[in-house]
Amino acid sequence: MTERDAHPTAQRDPAFSETQGEPEEAHDEARQDRPHEAEAEAVQENGAEVSTDVTPAGVPEAAIPELVIISGMSGAGRSTAAKCLEDLGWFVVDNLPPALIPTMVELGARSQGNVARIAVVVDVRGRRFFDNLRESLADLDSRSVTRRIVFLESSDDALVRRFESVRRPHPLQGDGRIVDGIAAERELLRELRGDADLVIDTSSLNVHELRAKMDAQFAGEEEPELRATVMSFGFKYGLPVDADLVADMRFLPNPHWVPELRPYTGLNEEVSAYVFNQPGAKEFLDRYAELLRLIATGYRREGKRYVTIAIGCTGGKHRSVAVSEKLAARLAAEGVETVVVHRDMGRE
Repeated sequence: MTERDAHPTAQRDPAFSETQGEPEEAHDEARQDRPHEAEAEAVQENGAEVSTDVTPAGVPEAAIPELVIISGMSGAGRSTAAKCLEDLGWFVVDNLPPALIPTMVELGARSQGNVARIAVVVDVRGRRFFDNLRESLADLDSRSVTRRIVFLESSDDALVRRFESVRRPHPLQGDGRIVDGIAAERELLRELRGDADLVIDTSSLNVHELRAKMDAQFAGEEEPELRATVMSFGFKYGLPVDADLVADMRFLPNPHWVPELRPYTGLNEEVSAYVFNQPGAKEFLDRYAELLRLIATGYRREGKRYVTIAIGCTGGKHRSVAVSEKLAARLAAEGVETVVVHRDMGRE
């Protein structure tokens, strides 16, 4: 993630598409309605079943490619995320029927290292084929395939604006309204979202900020054990929907009521000093960092690679920003790759 993620953007209502901000799932009718008979043809050829064993004879386990599954809400930025991985050298397959994911991994394993990283976009455009995803994930897990799920999330308001701006229907709305399609899709994806390794809320992100987030997670040559995003926010603007952990700094006096500090932010040394000179501030930082060490150990044990820690105050300008900066520095010093995002700084 680049430094631009730390600064709010005045106009934040993009639709994550290369074509005039159109939702990536909404602007391509042919892709949305394409038939999926190819699935049956791939599973059965000349009357014989094609093996989906991802460790075929003669292929070493080390040759099995790394797999990322990109999913999420229509209009939330799946195509942008996929294009970012493609730019980073990943082999990307869009709208692949889930039943064919093990076969795709097998083909990558047979490529003699030429296809080391595969990204697959899976979503409700697959209609009935989407139901096979759970079975395919279980199959991959049973064969010890390294796989991660990236889930693109967005608020209902943002999704409605994006679809209305391009005057296209939601893939699941049928004869109803856009909000009906969004509600149906959320229900279908609820379980998958819970299993996601990385959830990115794109409600207030533009296309460049989303790409920066993907770059921050996947551009490195070596994968760290755990990556953390520390996000400051203002409660009056709502909770971050992609937060794994939330801490409330409103127990500390608000620098907003100190006239000489009001114009500044938590990035200013005077504001930071004021916050951490308050009773309980330093104790909170010490104990919360200790708690995060315990949680991080469990996350690593369970294979979770990404965590978003949200630190909130009233407006997201003073206390939450100061504490987020200190907490991020503490985590980085302990070997956790950490980025800081100040979601609401500058909105007042």
